[in-house]
Amino acid sequence: MEFGMATRRLSPADEEKISNLKIAVSTLNQISENDKSGFIDLVSRYLSGEAQHIEWSKIQTPTDEVVVPYDTLAPLPEDKSEIKKLLDKLVVLKLNGGLGTTMGCTGPKSVIEVRNGLTFLDLIVIQIEKLNAKYGCNVPLLLMNSFNTHHDTLKIVEKYMNKNIEIHTFNQSQYPRVVVEDFTPLPCKGNTGNDAWYPPGHGDVFPALINSGKLDILLSQGKEYIFVANSDNLGAVVDLSILGDRKSVLHLVFCCHLVHLKILNHLINNKNEYCMEVTPKTLADVKGGTLISYEGKVQLLEIAQVPDEHVSEFKSIEKFKIFNTNNLWVNLHAIKRLVEGGALKMEIIPNPKEVDGVKVLQLETAAGAAIRFFDHAIGANVPRSRFLPVKATSDLLLVQSDLYTLSDGFVNRNPARTNPSNPSIDLGPEFKKVSNFLSRFKSIPSIIELDSLKVAGDVWFGAGVTLKGKVTISAKPGLKLEIPDGAVIANKEINGPEDI
Repeated sequence: MEFGMATRRLSPADEEKISNLKIAVSTLNQISENDKSGFIDLVSRYLSGEAQHIEWSKIQTPTDEVVVPYDTLAPLPEDKSEIKKLLDKLVVLKLNGGLGTTMGCTGPKSVIEVRNGLTFLDLIVIQIEKLNAKYGCNVPLLLMNSFNTHHDTLKIVEKYMNKNIEIHTFNQSQYPRVVVEDFTPLPCKGNTGNDAWYPPGHGDVFPALINSGKLDILLSQGKEYIFVANSDNLGAVVDLSILGDRKSVLHLVFCCHLVHLKILNHLINNKNEYCMEVTPKTLADVKGGTLISYEGKVQLLEIAQVPDEHVSEFKSIEKFKIFNTNNLWVNLHAIKRLVEGGALKMEIIPNPKEVDGVKVLQLETAAGAAIRFFDHAIGANVPRSRFLPVKATSDLLLVQSDLYTLSDGFVNRNPARTNPSNPSIDLGPEFKKVSNFLSRFKSIPSIIELDSLKVAGDVWFGAGVTLKGKVTISAKPGLKLEIPDGAVIANKEINGPEDI
């Protein structure tokens, strides 16, 4: 039994559930044998009551040796050929299984246009292509798709065929949703559509790499480490722009792009099999998972694991000062060893859903929770610039505004912004879909000096609008409120044309 893990024997009723489930799953010809066995294993672990019990008194704050401050990492070698050797050991993997449905889009989220007509995927390809060209290396890009994004992604990557980048795609597992009432797979109930299935979380990245055959291919090419990140995190880049140009140090300070190959260099030199990038918490991140030292190991502590009486303590940014960005560096040989040994038993995340009025359950795992199974695992405390996710149109407003510039595929923070924090943006439901969001702005306002923006109701923005300080714009019910071209709004609450 792994440390901190507790299980109980399956009850006769649960053993019967598993037995019936195995029979039902064996009839599902839509999925592979690997997926069938992985699914049964996950459900069996769930029914056994397997859980990680945290003793609050044993939690310790990690030392700087466990969560390494970025500025203490050793400098990179000056020789360009040595840098090429490091890069040739690296693979970049983007988690590409998500759809853009929360933003009103169809297809993979990675093809939403972010800036200047370029999508998330375009920016990722441009970044790696520039890296390969500059150092004469071969850093391949892997895209882990789900059954939801697979076919669309295959069509999309065709346009990169002539680029200086090797792109691999593979699918994560496809598991059936389980009907809560009788623990029968939903596809066995006659529902044969996509909503009868689910991808079991990004913790599935490790077995999926092996099941797809991609991991063995990468090892045969001499690759040693894989950098895993969400496709919608614009901060998760491998950037070497400072190298060979010492004048770019000021650019580095302002734009917050750091030489993150230093992390890879550190991992290789110290034989660290796993590294999670963490960054200082703000009040917006209080629910985010954090790294702790527990019984001699570093591990991820999620809010769901925290006893009720300690939740407020967990949310304190004074005690738990860092959170997980989900930018992960992992040794490929270690992945192979642990997956083939059946050792990666991350905490199970139950996710209840409802499909056509039927209550179903999907069981998931998270890649960050795997940290405690790897030898000499560490965290790296990186600048906030490494975490720039676009989860909603409010995030899209930030990255499309003059708060950022775009160069060689990198989204850079505008040095004219003196406040280290980004503005707080709260857009009403009228702006939720990308199409509606775009239609309501003639052009994205200038927000260099903005602290917070709250918009509610039927609001439309003209061209060349400037927002400063704390701004609230709330249209009265039934009123269309238009912000005129060139308007400058500073520290003001707008409820009608008379307030502008």
